[in-house]
Amino acid sequence: MPAPGTLYLVPAPLDFGCATPGPLQQVMPIRTLEAAARITHWVAENAKTTRAYLKRVGEVVPLAQPIQALAITELPREVHKKGDHAGSFDARPMLAPALAGHDIGLVSEAGMPAVADPGSSVVRAAHELGLRVVPLVGPASLLLALAASGLNGQSFAFVGYLPQQPGPRTQRIRELEALALRTAQAQLFIETPYRNAALWPALLEALRGDTRLCVASGLTLPDARIATRTVAQWRREAGSPPGDAPAVFLLGV
Repeated sequence: MPAPGTLYLVPAPLDFGCATPGPLQQVMPIRTLEAAARITHWVAENAKTTRAYLKRVGEVVPLAQPIQALAITELPREVHKKGDHAGSFDARPMLAPALAGHDIGLVSEAGMPAVADPGSSVVRAAHELGLRVVPLVGPASLLLALAASGLNGQSFAFVGYLPQQPGPRTQRIRELEALALRTAQAQLFIETPYRNAALWPALLEALRGDTRLCVASGLTLPDARIATRTVAQWRREAGSPPGDAPAVFLLGV
């Protein structure tokens, strides 16, 4: 029997969906690109976008096989859309190539897979099967935003998406603010870019004036914007929502 393969967690650049992607080697370490270029079996959110990413990798480091020959397995739609952190999805069949001796790459559309993105079920399955799991170095928007926010990097929580409906959303915003004020723990959350315009005024209306609010958008891109103000200061600046760029929102003291 061949030795089992390794599951590599392969980061992707944060310019997914942007009109002008930046040079890959400016945000991805060469060793990560070299590792990605060697992998011939993949588990991904979307096969089409994964091929586009690997085409960019191949322009820096030659791929071990042509893109058309790579084996790319997509996570099921319900996992892709709703996440797989609850533990109900069994991803072990997706790792059969690793049991046959092939390394597998896990990739999401942007950033680190399994962090604010699907993929945790695949990692969990790898541990259950006794496979080696290796996270590769690359951009992670949550940590970049936290480090640049000035909020508490010693105690923080990522809470995912807020409710879409106005009433539950306002209630959740106030719950997170109360937690941040009581514990000094920074609260991080994200939103689908096209909903930024609705989330931003909801934050300014629901939060106290002295609460600190940070928005970090376009991270690692030339037009990146990271700003932390009190809510009162944001109100005087007439809001300034982050437009339709992917953003991380943080609140704290």
